[in-house]
Amino acid sequence: MSRLFVANRGEIACRIIAAAKALDIETVVGVSAADKDSLWAKAADRALVLGPAPARQSYLDGNLLLHAAMASGCKAVHPGYGFLSENAAFAQAVADAGLAFCGPTPEQMEAVGDKLAARALAQELGVETGQASEALTDTDAAAIAARTLGYPVVTKASAGGGGRGMRIVREEADLAAAISEAQTEAEAAFGDGRIYLEPFVEAARHVEVQAFGLGDGQIITLGTRDCSIQRRYQKLVEEAPAVALPETARADMEAAAAKLLGAISYRGAGTVEFLWDEAREQSRFLEVNARIQVEHPVTEMICGIDLVQWQIALAFDRFDPPVDLVPRGHAIEVRILAEDADFRPAPGRITGWTPPSGARVDSGFGSGCDVPPYYDSMVAKLIVAAPNRAEAVDQLQDNLSDFAVEGIATSIPFLRDIAAHDNFVSNRLSTRWLEAEFIPASTGAS
Repeated sequence: MSRLFVANRGEIACRIIAAAKALDIETVVGVSAADKDSLWAKAADRALVLGPAPARQSYLDGNLLLHAAMASGCKAVHPGYGFLSENAAFAQAVADAGLAFCGPTPEQMEAVGDKLAARALAQELGVETGQASEALTDTDAAAIAARTLGYPVVTKASAGGGGRGMRIVREEADLAAAISEAQTEAEAAFGDGRIYLEPFVEAARHVEVQAFGLGDGQIITLGTRDCSIQRRYQKLVEEAPAVALPETARADMEAAAAKLLGAISYRGAGTVEFLWDEAREQSRFLEVNARIQVEHPVTEMICGIDLVQWQIALAFDRFDPPVDLVPRGHAIEVRILAEDADFRPAPGRITGWTPPSGARVDSGFGSGCDVPPYYDSMVAKLIVAAPNRAEAVDQLQDNLSDFAVEGIATSIPFLRDIAAHDNFVSNRLSTRWLEAEFIPASTGAS
């Protein structure tokens, strides 16, 4: 019997378990003590308690995870997203132990996981990257680089994403403090405090291409996503396809993504991210996420596929590439967070859970579940799909109205307001819209 170890928690653990069962593959999930009674612990064929609640003593301890996978007779490891999903050393340890890894090889992670290395590879292949500094060595060098690029600039961490290490700097007087904060944050998040600068684009779209590599140079691209609605660089709403861009621009991005990942014979699910400058109608490469992403369901909905099943099938040498796959329609995903109206985490016990009837809700929680305070605050993803964007927006508004959670505060009221806003309905958005326009207007802040 084939057996898969699930090295993650929450909704993605539930997704992996369901996808494996559909392929007739047994699952073993490693859980922290805080998650031992979770829905994913009950859904798996077997659950092993890794250690106490803190992630560093459970989900981030590669030795613990690998020992549990081997001791339970698993043949492969699925890391999900976050935690150790892009840790090349963990992927190497899994490979060295003779287990398959549901993700790219360690070498591929190293080639594109570091942003400066990925930029260098993109430039070598002729993919537009835009201007950027080298890794900053001191404040004098940073000041020279910022003047060369022109203010405003944005700091970025070379070793990772998720908004960590990002600061917008509009004038030189603020540069040194911003870099110091960014370096400290990057060092804490990734163990690597290297920071570089890019020009900050005021009216931009965050666009990404979902790709799937077969490991032999063949890359399947699965269309674009628009992930421009962000708070503190964290995506909250994602759509597929990115219909605000011209079709030629989207096609160029897919071609660039295939070229970039094909050059390293990428294996598995990966996302190539771009910034779309609406004023100049130009795109530039941002980074590669060498893993499945939170927003993958919108691509699944327009393509009629299961990307997590693809990952598992590839790891078990069962993957059969599709023929003539054409994305159709429009899909939108919103992330439902356990947060109060001031965006503070709101852990606790869920006493009522009523998702909208017939909607796709990916979650690891339900009525009677505890949301622990130790991890990410996301408790569910609501995904809608329709023949076009206007109908998808209508469906999203209806589904959010019907979604009721009791016992903890959630971001559902905030998402309802976003979905009803004229700018969202008419798709007049940018990466700054939420923080620069929507939140100040809704709170009365100047």
